[in-house]
Amino acid sequence: MRFASIHTALAAVFGIVSFSSATAQDALSPKDDKTIRAIVQKYVAAREASDPKAIEALFTKDADQLVSDGTYRKGRDALVRGMLESSKKTGGQRSITVETIRPLTENVVMVDGRYLQTGLTGGTQRDMRTSLVLVREADGWRIAAIRNMLPAAAAAK
Repeated sequence: MRFASIHTALAAVFGIVSFSSATAQDALSPKDDKTIRAIVQKYVAAREASDPKAIEALFTKDADQLVSDGTYRKGRDALVRGMLESSKKTGGQRSITVETIRPLTENVVMVDGRYLQTGLTGGTQRDMRTSLVLVREADGWRIAAIRNMLPAAAAAK
């Protein structure tokens, strides 16, 4: 009988989680969508301007970032420092094209997009993917995490 009770409790929890997720996905207002897209573009502009204060203002204090070479940055100060060093080292221009914004909860979203770096040192280009997690804080949306990925070639079959 104990198994049945645990099974019933888990079914109820998963039902609530599924309902909450479905409700959260419907909860993104046009205003939030526009604001989130603007924050991503402000991030790109701040990087391009190498403006540490503008970059800092977009992130939560405990934000983290995993960059395409495997470097893991933890904390807003480390992110800002690393981003500025990376931009100085590689040069070029960056752009992010937001493709999807997926609400995870009422106050957390996952943003996925194409991350293009052109005119890099050596004249190369990098066509990557990026995912950003944004959270709604008391004073607005902030970036809490970034994951940049450089797609690998498909394995031969």
